Amino acid sequence: MTKKTSRQTRSASRQQKLSRRAIMAAAAAVPLVQLSADAAAGPEVTANLIERARRKNAAFMRGDMDSWLELVRIAPDFTLMQPFGGPASHGFDASPKRLADLSRYFREGETDLEVVQTLASDALVVLVMVEHQRAEVGGLAAQDWSLRVTEVYRKDGMDWQLVHRHADPLVRSVTLQQAALLARGGLEKE
Repeated sequence: MTKKTSRQTRSASRQQKLSRRAIMAAAAAVPLVQLSADAAAGPEVTANLIERARRKNAAFMRGDMDSWLELVRIAPDFTLMQPFGGPASHGFDASPKRLADLSRYFREGETDLEVVQTLASDALVVLVMVEHQRAEVGGLAAQDWSLRVTEVYRKDGMDWQLVHRHADPLVRSVTLQQAALLARGGLEKE
């Protein structure tokens, strides 16, 4: 058996430390490599979701619920904060009766979509938009029904499901008094 010198012992110890450090660094780098490879939904995914949002909104405001249903992928845990206010709803009733009711409620819509901001990760895409639209809604004469909208999509296999939509009609600024009236649940006297 050969006796190691103190220099050889230090060198072996240094190699062990280096190899431990190298292993730790490599182990730490693996998630970073995976994250950078998958980190954000690519620009093409976001662009496709924007185009889908544009087309589904146009179909919805025309009352074309068949086309709308083909374009939208609603997650089972979907939440909606409606432009008409009230509590958030959970899930979506896609029954033929409900779709027929919606089809009669929204008519003759003309739409345009303004994308304000997009955010993307490997599992979520957020679209912040203004839906500029004019339509007949609920039997009222055609008017501007533009909405500020945030939609959140979650990756589901090879597709993206809509998991949350928040829409409000406050596209134009309101005064503090008008906001206070809305917050109290009041309506302007006509």
